[in-house]
Amino acid sequence: MSATQQTGRAAVPPSRRPVVAVTTGEPAGIGPEISIRAAWSMRERVNAVLIGDAAFLAMTAADIDPAIRVSALSLQAVRNGGLPHFGPNVLCAIDIPLGAHVKPGVLDQENGRAVLATLDAAIEGVGAGWFEAVVTAPLQKSTINDAGVPFSGHTEYFADRTGTPRVVMMLAGQPHFPADAAPLRVALATTHLPLKDVSSAITRESLAEILDIIDRDLRLKFGIAAPRILVTGLNPHAGENGYLGREEIDTITPALEAARARGIDARGPYPADTLFQPKYLQDADCVLAMYHDQGLPVLKHATFGRGVNITLGLPLIRTSVDHGTALDLAAQGLGLADYASMEEAIASALRMAEASRKSQQ
Repeated sequence: MSATQQTGRAAVPPSRRPVVAVTTGEPAGIGPEISIRAAWSMRERVNAVLIGDAAFLAMTAADIDPAIRVSALSLQAVRNGGLPHFGPNVLCAIDIPLGAHVKPGVLDQENGRAVLATLDAAIEGVGAGWFEAVVTAPLQKSTINDAGVPFSGHTEYFADRTGTPRVVMMLAGQPHFPADAAPLRVALATTHLPLKDVSSAITRESLAEILDIIDRDLRLKFGIAAPRILVTGLNPHAGENGYLGREEIDTITPALEAARARGIDARGPYPADTLFQPKYLQDADCVLAMYHDQGLPVLKHATFGRGVNITLGLPLIRTSVDHGTALDLAAQGLGLADYASMEEAIASALRMAEASRKSQQ
């Protein structure tokens, strides 16, 4: 059992701002900048504790705005004495020293292990009660792999470190149009797989586990009392009664019937090319798509810059931005990166933490 599962979350005194960890991601990318800017802009609402190289973060903060103060803490000091309470006029940074000097836009494998260490510190902090949630800035998978550590992504790493057998990737966001549109949430039955491997990866058993996770987390972490989940088919026209494939008949429909028998409101399978319309989405709390490029292009088109990546199924709350490291942008200097997605990732983590506290009362 992980430390998080053993200790759970600490209650937040009403007189203090909630505390979340913000891992600052690939140092050569835009992660440090957007983490600092979002943490500073939201400082009255939340104590967003930065996790990264404190000296580098302080230098970056000073270049962004000399008014931004960064106070460094060693990880060992926090382990020994807990996380001190900071007021909103200073950002706290738990120091995870980098292995090499940072040149914006240029990757260095010497920094790969330090990036991973920020994730470990964040996971440890939730288990120890320092943080209510973890928000992650984008990292570069290749840098970590080049450092000699097999790494396929944040989602898989958090699952492994917390001993979670299955997690579900969900992206969520507020569509840009129309103004009164409901939040859009899209979960994935499979994630980073070649298209030729998707069909064999979708089974009745896997869909049962995924639907259970989505239903449970929508209730416990989003405060939705009776979640409604719309499920896409795999094939064009949802298989068209078997003429375009039998996965809907043999796998997806039986899995949905079994889920409904367990009390989960899972409907479908629907043709993916017609499902993403207001007349269907107004009755949905989440759409479950069968593969990455079936569901995410629609969500990113509707919400890009305001979208959030959420890992469901973990014994902790983890959110992230909906974009990558933007090395080319970082190479051009500070002030060009849009940090709205990081702000929304922090805000989403706060909403989920509040819903989780209420569900435990």
